[in-house]
Amino acid sequence: MAVINRIAGFAEEMAGWRRHIHMNPELALDCHETAAFVVEQLKAFGVDEIHEGLAKTGVVAIIKGNGEGPCTGLRADMDALPMQEETGAEWASKTPGKMHACGHDGHTAMLLGAAKYLSETRNFKGRVALIFQPAEEAIGGGRIMVEEGMMERFEIDEVYALHTDPFAVAGELRTAAGPIMAAVDEWEITVKGVGGHAAYPHTCKDPMIAAMNTGLALQTIVARNSNPIDPIVVSVTQFHGGTASNIIADEIKLSGTVRTFSEHNRDMAERRIHEIARAQAESFEMEAQVAYERSYPATVNHAPQVEKSAKVAREVVGDDLVLTDLPPEMGAEDFSYMLNARPGAFYFIGQGIGPSVHHPAFDFNDEIAPIGASFFARLIETLHS
Repeated sequence: MAVINRIAGFAEEMAGWRRHIHMNPELALDCHETAAFVVEQLKAFGVDEIHEGLAKTGVVAIIKGNGEGPCTGLRADMDALPMQEETGAEWASKTPGKMHACGHDGHTAMLLGAAKYLSETRNFKGRVALIFQPAEEAIGGGRIMVEEGMMERFEIDEVYALHTDPFAVAGELRTAAGPIMAAVDEWEITVKGVGGHAAYPHTCKDPMIAAMNTGLALQTIVARNSNPIDPIVVSVTQFHGGTASNIIADEIKLSGTVRTFSEHNRDMAERRIHEIARAQAESFEMEAQVAYERSYPATVNHAPQVEKSAKVAREVVGDDLVLTDLPPEMGAEDFSYMLNARPGAFYFIGQGIGPSVHHPAFDFNDEIAPIGASFFARLIETLHS
């Protein structure tokens, strides 16, 4: 692997940054301490500009090269997840109920590594915009930064991002032109009936029965309403109601997600969830209320940016560790908003096979940080030559 020697030389420092962030996880937009730590490092590196407060705690730093040229954005997310950590690592989370279970601590460390190197060498033209983003796991900090005019404010021409992958060998860089991750929407159905004593069901209208039938009927959206070759997933992930074994509840709530790649399927699923919920409830002489929220759009890579960035990836890790026909997956990413605003590419970087992201035993592999930082750095030096 052609990891940049200078970056390899401060690999332990990168691990230190990552572990500090890992021990101090923050959620959603409230990444105050993480952002302050990032700013502290960026100031020490000597970047040219630091802009704080985007999407509340987001940071954009600018490094200027030698001469006129484009501006490329490199993005890392900073937020953690509301989970209890079970890694047993010395650098485990110090905050109960919060942990970095998706590698965002590593993403931030890799971008800081690239920032340190690029600030020292400046072997490129134009500018680099280092984007440190909150709330990828929650309300879409990427969306907020785009809506606040980040692309226009910093005159960003293209954007790139890396995400750790515990399902690939260490150092493998994987991507594809076109859709790479799905759109995700969230829904909640409230079925309202008439509660009462469980011994006298004939005096009640039991919303539990209607809700259970609704949950089953929702699976027909995938099985019977969608084209089998156009991927869609409808998941019922929550089912709440009732207070005691001898009481029929007044209402039951069920909720979940819809994941799609096509707008046709997205529209169809939203319409069918409303229709199924209402019809099922009416068949049991009840009513249902549906709340449907469209969240992250599909993450769609741009072919020209995949092609030229893949050449850089091969220079860094070799041909055998670069995959450019990765099948789309049903997870979602708010980097999608940035790709909708500007051309670019989203990559997965293998960290070795291990516990999945969003698992309490997940931990970022510090050994791949110099690879990711080198990819970012070489990308800028190549695109801005």
